[in-house]
Amino acid sequence: MAIKYIPYFPNTLEGQAVLDNFVRTRRILRYRDNDRVEERILQGMPLYETELKERVGKNPDGNLVLRGECLSACAYLKDKGITVDLVYIDPPFASGADYAKKVYLRRNPKVAEAIRQAENELDIEELRSFEEKMYGDIWNKESYLNWMYENLMAVKSVMSDTASIYVHLDYHIGHYVKILLDEVFGEDNFRNEIVWYYYNKMPDKRKPIFTRSHDTIFLYSKNSEDNTFNLQTELRPQPVRQLVRKKENGKMVNAKDEEGNLIYKESTERIIDDVWRMSMLQPADKEEPVGYATQKPEALLERIIKASSNEGMVVADFFGGSGVTAAVANRLGRKFIHTDININSIQTTRDRLLAAKAEFDLMEIKDGVSLYRNPVQTMERLKNLIPGLRNEDALDKFWEGSIVDTRYGMTPVYLPNLMDGSSRVLDKPLMNRIIREAMPDLPDNTKRVIVYYIDIDNREEIERFICEQGNPLVTIELRDLKQVLDHVIAEDHAEWEVTEESNGLFSGWKVEIKQFQSDRVRQKIYEINQKNQLQVLQQKAKGKEKTFTPILVSDEGLETIEWISLDCTTAERSAPWHSDSEIKIDKLGYVIKNGTKTTDYWDACIRCDHKPLRMKIRNICGDETVISL
Repeated sequence: MAIKYIPYFPNTLEGQAVLDNFVRTRRILRYRDNDRVEERILQGMPLYETELKERVGKNPDGNLVLRGECLSACAYLKDKGITVDLVYIDPPFASGADYAKKVYLRRNPKVAEAIRQAENELDIEELRSFEEKMYGDIWNKESYLNWMYENLMAVKSVMSDTASIYVHLDYHIGHYVKILLDEVFGEDNFRNEIVWYYYNKMPDKRKPIFTRSHDTIFLYSKNSEDNTFNLQTELRPQPVRQLVRKKENGKMVNAKDEEGNLIYKESTERIIDDVWRMSMLQPADKEEPVGYATQKPEALLERIIKASSNEGMVVADFFGGSGVTAAVANRLGRKFIHTDININSIQTTRDRLLAAKAEFDLMEIKDGVSLYRNPVQTMERLKNLIPGLRNEDALDKFWEGSIVDTRYGMTPVYLPNLMDGSSRVLDKPLMNRIIREAMPDLPDNTKRVIVYYIDIDNREEIERFICEQGNPLVTIELRDLKQVLDHVIAEDHAEWEVTEESNGLFSGWKVEIKQFQSDRVRQKIYEINQKNQLQVLQQKAKGKEKTFTPILVSDEGLETIEWISLDCTTAERSAPWHSDSEIKIDKLGYVIKNGTKTTDYWDACIRCDHKPLRMKIRNICGDETVISL
């Protein structure tokens, strides 16, 4: 439940200019549910409790890595009086795709030498990896635009007077969002439509189209004057001969020498225009990919940050993804705020910033959505978590499915979409939509419907509304979805041994991992094996020779560990984490120690100078378990 609602602007009142703009947006775009969006704008941004999970360094600049949605993150910043000087966002593109990351089994340091040798000789990636969905980018247009409108309003509310915003999109939805940007920031504050041309994209000759090789970045300022902007230049491929220009009588003219000849100069630089020719990230690039599907190159963010901010300013990314904005801002002497709902984004960014020796606070917004690794995975699992919930072809897609029992028969079930923040709060407009639009189309013998919610505006008021406006023959049962989500995470199990050791190379403490069991990882691998086996059988049925080789995990399970950290500062389980020593095992089995890459293979141990009090282990799918030592 939200603690309170923070106004988007100091005096959010009906009839304010921005709301008039919104009415204009509705008239132009003509998509549905705008009234609900307007009511939420009037209500304000939901502010939730926020928990400090970890502090890296002393962090005097207040750098922030924040797990939560854009709307609630902006509510937190506004409540704390924090403003940002530059915003870059790379939101979902409404591409219709689900994005996944490649998950690799690590090398098991406890396997017999013969097995290790066999692994070296048969190091087939397919036998050591599988894909894990990270987030979904599947929207209908009206939901996306409503969602984006609220996010843009929230972002604007925390921008300083001299701030600018870069919105990175592509052909799927960018032209619609351009209209929203005109409404939210004003047409007079439009600065550029930047074309990022990634010339190294491989063409797809199978499609009867020109190869799509660019994204679009819209640049707007908060105000028409005094926005921060630094002209950027780049080296020319070859020097060119240019005329020298000078000012005479208030006009720019070509300069001439005493004999009247035109004066030329050799130019080695050019002023950067609105077409940026920059390569995409490729596996062979010097800049190492961090394993995030939508990672952008640092050169792109370096240009944006240098152009629209100065040292010491605050740079924010509310769809932070791989953490490139925070990493580059830190390198260029700016303060940074990284926000994302996806736990993989938070972990990737945290590890990336640690390697860069950055200092920051890692915080989590307790909004009920981030109880699982990411929303798309939670949505996939909810049908298994809610007893009896099944697909029901007879129902409209508004309903997630039904539960059948002897008392009520078929009971339709509504679930909020965790990937669409606008459906999180059960309020009177949503309840009215359920009663007026969804319920009349149900079968005549329906006796009950179940409505799950993440947050509820005012339960007593909603229940009174149901009594006054609902169908007296159909019971509407309200259920808190957070009570279901609380049972999603099952902690992993580890067996270990702590010893104090001293030799010529090391004096301190050692924790040796004997066993590590992750039911979720094993279940995921089991599902992948079942799927692959079925595909092989289907191919064999067609007369094709295929062989099924399952992904295997040893009894020790150490190959399912990605990262381990030791806290020697506090033993309190719920206290913010303090990483006194940590290791990360990359996909090749090499150890990254305290952010620094090594050429050592992991030996199943982690060492620290002082006696460890707590240990945190992250499995290869990203789930973290805290263990008291």
